Amino acid sequence: MTFDDPFRCFVPYPDAPVKHAVAGPLSGLTLAVKDLFDVKGYPTGAGSPLVLAQSGIKDKTAPIVKDLLKAGARFVGKTHTDELAFSLNGQNAHFGSPINPAAPERITGGSSCGSMAAVAGRLADIAIGSDTGGSVRAPASYGGLFGIRPSHGRLSLKRTWPLAPSLDTPGWFARDGEVFARVANALFGPDKAELPETPRLFIADDMFAQAVPEAETILRNVVQRAIPELGQPEGVKLARDLDALYWAFRWIQGREAWASDGAMIERFAPPLGPGVKERFAFSKTVTDAEYAKGEATRKSFRAKLSRLLGQDGVLILPTMPDVAPLIAAKESELEDFRNRALRLLCLAGLSGFPQVTIPVAQREGAPLGLSLIGPKGSDRSLVAFAVRYERAARIRIA
Repeated sequence: MTFDDPFRCFVPYPDAPVKHAVAGPLSGLTLAVKDLFDVKGYPTGAGSPLVLAQSGIKDKTAPIVKDLLKAGARFVGKTHTDELAFSLNGQNAHFGSPINPAAPERITGGSSCGSMAAVAGRLADIAIGSDTGGSVRAPASYGGLFGIRPSHGRLSLKRTWPLAPSLDTPGWFARDGEVFARVANALFGPDKAELPETPRLFIADDMFAQAVPEAETILRNVVQRAIPELGQPEGVKLARDLDALYWAFRWIQGREAWASDGAMIERFAPPLGPGVKERFAFSKTVTDAEYAKGEATRKSFRAKLSRLLGQDGVLILPTMPDVAPLIAAKESELEDFRNRALRLLCLAGLSGFPQVTIPVAQREGAPLGLSLIGPKGSDRSLVAFAVRYERAARIRIA
């Protein structure tokens, strides 16, 4: 890295040349890459001193990064992640915490913390992250950025450190809709479920109730602003038992996280940071019966959401319950907020459907995002619609 990093978003690896196409649809854009994705000439540390020590220098680049380089994006560095990507806070006990450029007194969110900070801080035009339980969507909302969790399996995760493979997805951040859509057009082929110009809109009333009252009011006003241009959404109740969805997600994520990292943790007993240690301890205890119950709940919820959206529906919901928590918040407060947030974030994870978060408002001087979920396979057209929605709905800040 050959430039200043005032937001502490980049891992300070020695520079290695990374080739990119001279011309292409992303020509002129700079690219940051979360340190879960292999980049030739660099190690992959996954936010863990142990993984970094064992990594060695990679001789190949992850396909999704390679695709962006071939499209003309210029690599500028690898970005910090929460330890083993198992957090929503952006606070790494071993390597420190990036600064949220949009709200320096508040957390960045994670685990794609460095990628968000790089884009929000204008040190990169686009940045790749990963999203298992909200690790792109949460920091994007906290940093006032566009962010996406694509349909599960739509983009490759080859040569990427896993957390929970049936939930893991890559994603990316951008500051403005035009750049955000350029990346979508470069990465996605034609949609299998292309949305119409005017999709049917649904507003998830029970999900809005998960937001704090002040945030709910702001976001409902944002939705009202978009109605003249994009239509009146139909109110729906999405979940009969939101706690059941929450626990299904926790059980599936926990079982798979332990399958990914448990053997390494047990063999080497690395010191895990606050929160991460407790989540892995929980993950180890997930039973076969709990995992099976989680899978059954996932299957039924996926079918329910598919029936609701069909091929032409878009669901509107808050991205997070509120703006980013303060850095000074206690670990117990952050964990309580995380558990509340997972009741919103688990929907796209369990269904495998794409979700885009758009920067539309502020509260207490900090950004607040709104999300759109589309049918599985509608990613490219969902991005295009989300950009239109942001233009129609944003509360303009002087």
